[in-house]
Amino acid sequence: MPELALSRRAALRGLGAAGLLAGLVGCGVPAAYVPEGRREGTDRSAEDRSLAFANWPLYIDTDEEDETRRPTLDAFSKRTGIEVKYTEEINDNDEFFGKVSPALMNHQETGRDLIVVSDWMAARFVRLGWAQTMNRAAQPNVAKYLDPQLRSPAFDQGRLHTVPWQCGITGIAYNRKALGREIKSTKDLWHPDLAGKVTLFSGLDESFSLLMQGNGVDVTRWTEPDFHRMCDQVEEMVRKKHIRRFTGNDYTSDLSKGDVLACQAYSGDAIQLQADNPDIAFVVPEEGAELWAESLMIPNLARHKASAEALVDHYYQPEIAAELAASVNYVCPVPAAREVMAASGDKDTAELAENPLIFPDDEMRKRLVVARDIATAERRSFAKRWNAIVGL
Repeated sequence: MPELALSRRAALRGLGAAGLLAGLVGCGVPAAYVPEGRREGTDRSAEDRSLAFANWPLYIDTDEEDETRRPTLDAFSKRTGIEVKYTEEINDNDEFFGKVSPALMNHQETGRDLIVVSDWMAARFVRLGWAQTMNRAAQPNVAKYLDPQLRSPAFDQGRLHTVPWQCGITGIAYNRKALGREIKSTKDLWHPDLAGKVTLFSGLDESFSLLMQGNGVDVTRWTEPDFHRMCDQVEEMVRKKHIRRFTGNDYTSDLSKGDVLACQAYSGDAIQLQADNPDIAFVVPEEGAELWAESLMIPNLARHKASAEALVDHYYQPEIAAELAASVNYVCPVPAAREVMAASGDKDTAELAENPLIFPDDEMRKRLVVARDIATAERRSFAKRWNAIVGL
């Protein structure tokens, strides 16, 4: 990524539009759930060779000499004859949810055939019945090459409605030289020599998994007592002024300037930070870390479902997946892309194949898990407590 100022995982969140919807449902307003049989519209893919793809900024490969060109998308259009209307309109999960939810609640088209949201938000779409089941028979590359560790998250068993676009790890970044020791455990964040020099993420969905794992919790099936124990711990550290502040993606600036020595961090950002400062280390703690994804979905009544499925499958060709991963530097959901990248004639690209933050090795994978998401029934009370701690 050429910039760190805008991260897919770093936007500050309150309850937002999704919390409002949950509140309305809880107050007796009929749920907006759409049953499977009412999700598909008339598919115009055969006669209208186009599709609308909504994504986040800086989340696709671009031509170095012409940033308006996106080589992997251009290759799809050249091969299939399908024009892709690509928009970088997703800047925050809740904000985008608020943009499209009125249409989806009222069984109307969104104007988009393919969207990318974080998995915790994708979980809401799936629970509400707002994402169509993809035809895996038309997606042989997805069926063959999707990372086994990502095939069946709790919110979408079997990945019927979602497919990872890119993935990442929430771990710990720290300045090894300035700290003068290694960090191996999440518990190391609470060591006295880091008092006032630690930051955590302000977003509940971004923060909770790593902190719970530090307490030895199996985050694939965490419970309400686990959540409150984690909050008690963080609350105590705030009281002691051990935590400098809670951040969005501005943690990268704090770490680079030396204002903090250790922080919650995303693997994709760490690669960029290390390029500027080799003293910055990123660690997957001994207790484990969260492997997350931002996933592709086809919203209800999309006009070009078959074309959207074809584009998803296009990105699961190892050659295409390697090209995308080399550009954005996130964890690649296609392990077979590693061999393609390693064989690259470009030295820098070939070296990326050995980076465990793009292709986690077996030892690291043992410590990575896909956390269960926060259920709708839990979200309001949990967010209220967390936001009070972080000052949102």
